[in-house]
Amino acid sequence: MTDDPSPLGRPSGAHDPQPAAAGGLPPRPLGAAEPATGLTESDVEDDVDGSLLALVDRLTGMLDRSDLSELEVESGGTSVVLRKRSALYPAPAEAGPPEQSQPASEGAVPPEVAAAAVSSPSVKAPLTGIFYASPSPGSPPYVRVEGEVAVGQIIGLIEAMKLFNEIKSDLAGRVVRVVAESGQLVKAKQPLIEVEPL
Repeated sequence: MTDDPSPLGRPSGAHDPQPAAAGGLPPRPLGAAEPATGLTESDVEDDVDGSLLALVDRLTGMLDRSDLSELEVESGGTSVVLRKRSALYPAPAEAGPPEQSQPASEGAVPPEVAAAAVSSPSVKAPLTGIFYASPSPGSPPYVRVEGEVAVGQIIGLIEAMKLFNEIKSDLAGRVVRVVAESGQLVKAKQPLIEVEPL
């Protein structure tokens, strides 16, 4: 037996308690951290987020191509519910041209009046999207003509990028006119309701 060190830095006769793993590396003790792979925790989270978003995109495509109105998927601790817009707000029924003898419904505004300039202070849309006057189809609208509105009160919803945003009044008073039509596109800074201060 010689005292010449072996290539591993131990005397050649020294007892090796654990054999070398394949590739010449000693085995890693239990509980020891994984060797560095060049990936950070942020990289792994980004990859998971990316794959989750890709899955949501695929599910959205499947829902759009199907006759379903809602799709719910649960895996592990993650749950996703996708709904078609028609499930939340059904499209208004197409009707023929209105007859002149029909009385105007409450809050309806003739086109020539709608085109007129806004004369009262108004609550304006903060973003562009689809305006909804009520929280769900068939439920009463958030505000009505002749009704009162307070600062911070919800007056409607605007759907933008598949998110529903509550629109709150920055004015207090009596609602003179509901300018925006439910289910129609509104542009940023477009008046939604006209308010007469009390």
